[in-house]
Amino acid sequence: MSHPIIFDTDPGVDDAQAIAIALRHPEIELLGMTTTFGNVDVETATHNALLLAQLAGDDIPVAQGAACPMVKPRHPAPKHIHGDNGLGNIELPEVTGQADPRSAAQFIVDTVNQRPGEVTLVAVGPLGNLAAALQLDPAITGKVKNVIVMGGSIREGGNVTPVAEANIFNDAHAAQRVLTAAWPLTLVGLDVTHRCVLTPAHMARIESAQGKLGKVLAGSYAFYREFYRGALGIDGCCPHDSVALAWLVKPELFTTAQGHLHVVTEGAAEGQTLFAPMGRKFIEERWSMTPEQTVCLDVDGEAASNWIADTLS
Repeated sequence: MSHPIIFDTDPGVDDAQAIAIALRHPEIELLGMTTTFGNVDVETATHNALLLAQLAGDDIPVAQGAACPMVKPRHPAPKHIHGDNGLGNIELPEVTGQADPRSAAQFIVDTVNQRPGEVTLVAVGPLGNLAAALQLDPAITGKVKNVIVMGGSIREGGNVTPVAEANIFNDAHAAQRVLTAAWPLTLVGLDVTHRCVLTPAHMARIESAQGKLGKVLAGSYAFYREFYRGALGIDGCCPHDSVALAWLVKPELFTTAQGHLHVVTEGAAEGQTLFAPMGRKFIEERWSMTPEQTVCLDVDGEAASNWIADTLS
């Protein structure tokens, strides 16, 4: 079975690993990448996406998108996690390719309309490009096959605030629009990505199998691993963005629930994802007025991490 996808990304160390999977996995057809600010500024994200495709020997269209949030000022990129260049400050080769002249939102709209019912949007950064695509052509909600969002947290708590996950927090207004739109959506959040660990042994296998791309993946991983040693006390890293692709290809590894999503856009809980389970009665109906969506609540973390390493080696 083939999964045609657009990968919406802010590369980023864990994005780079996921892009390598999208380029390599026999069941994934990577139609293009769209870039956003987040882990890095959007120009760096575009540069890194072009570079990763080039190192893999693939000519994949890359369309540049959101440079900042829809409403609020932008927070600085987390250089202590991904490095100044997004790939752990390692030395990078020259990029020869050019970005697609279209905006990310236009690329999404065009691609979905060319292949109605076929395309899955996999978004692993802040959600401005998907929100902008909805603005350009609201009818795409009935034409995408699926939307997979790596973001949010239902029970796990946050990673940039006590309650908010980074991608949702970075553009909460865009996230509210995307998570409440009438398209089929699955949230792959910290509840599952924190259960997965890419170990040094996994990365050694990936490096030896991936050639030039493997060198960049391993070099950037070393920097990211240091952050995780301090942040979560683990030896390795949480391969957040790759877990979204694990859900695409191996959904049987996950435990999910159906319900209604909201994003808090103001105040102390800004960026928090709220989940109202299907059929649960609350004091008012407003939490259950949005479309029914899927959230991932648990995963076989070891199997998912091994799948990532196996795919890349």
